[in-house]
Amino acid sequence: MREFVRRRFAGAVGRWRSWSRLRRVSLSVILVVCLALLLPLTALLTLWTADHGRPAADARTRGHDAFWLGHAWVDGRKTEADVAELGRRLAGSGITDLYVHTGPLSDDGSLDPQLSPLAGWFVTTAHRLLPGIRVQSWLGDFVAPEHDALHLEDPATRDRLLDSVTHVLDLGFDGVHYDLEPVRSGSPDYLTVLDRTRALTTARHARLSVSAPQIDPLPGLHHLYVTLAGHGKFWAQSYFAEVARRVDQIAVMSYDTWMPTESLYGGYLAEQTKLALQVTPQQTLLLMGVPVFWAEDYGHHGDAETVAGAVRGARLGLSRTAPGRESFGVALYVDFTATPDDLAAYRSDWCRPD
Repeated sequence: MREFVRRRFAGAVGRWRSWSRLRRVSLSVILVVCLALLLPLTALLTLWTADHGRPAADARTRGHDAFWLGHAWVDGRKTEADVAELGRRLAGSGITDLYVHTGPLSDDGSLDPQLSPLAGWFVTTAHRLLPGIRVQSWLGDFVAPEHDALHLEDPATRDRLLDSVTHVLDLGFDGVHYDLEPVRSGSPDYLTVLDRTRALTTARHARLSVSAPQIDPLPGLHHLYVTLAGHGKFWAQSYFAEVARRVDQIAVMSYDTWMPTESLYGGYLAEQTKLALQVTPQQTLLLMGVPVFWAEDYGHHGDAETVAGAVRGARLGLSRTAPGRESFGVALYVDFTATPDDLAAYRSDWCRPD
């Protein structure tokens, strides 16, 4: 057998060498082009296939969903009547956590209280009018090295960041929600921030939640994306696991995916849900982001990234990976762009029919 293989290989090499240089170069180009086309076509076929099937009947809300709320709730633009109306919009849904934009943080980690003069009022009013709802302070900023902004490697910046967390907890918030972007996969400084914040929130009987990038659809994609685009769009699944172990809730920003159709977006969400479920501890609430906003650009196609597509993908991923898991939900982004149709789709597709 070895002799047969050796002879066949030697014959193939001989034929290759007998060809003209032009013929060899042409064939090489054709093979490279075929491979370049085969990889994306295989990926698209995988996502298209992932969107097919029927989600389990009980793959619906567990009553642990979240809603990102804009700055208007804490800067004086909203009234008690608005809070009451918010309660009517949420009644009977699975939403139990509100991430209320209280920042942005300053680049040195501090928080200007003048940015959210009515934060304490909103927390008190929400606790009174929205029983059973937790209100978390959404604190965000751009992060170095991609931006000359929040330098998490600086101990003084981390200290000021913890002071900002203490401030919002003193206002009565039930937790803090970090949206620091883009933290690059593998960052040890971000893990240090989470460890210190978790110690503080645990001592105050409060929650720690974070927004997280999407997980590498292909192994090592985060390295390639940083190298080519200088942008930390993805996390390695192993780093996602490190973060998930340090928080109470982790919300995947599963939008702006470049998917051109709703079916491919649903398949992409199913795969992202699977990857996240595989490494998120049972005690950590995993939330898949649902876009309730419209955009049309190269990274986000409004007709593709729909509430229906996101919910279907999350249900399929849950059904296939962890059908009995209770610590799972979706997070709607964001209240000031959500239409009545968006909220109706969330209720009909994700909340239980009864």
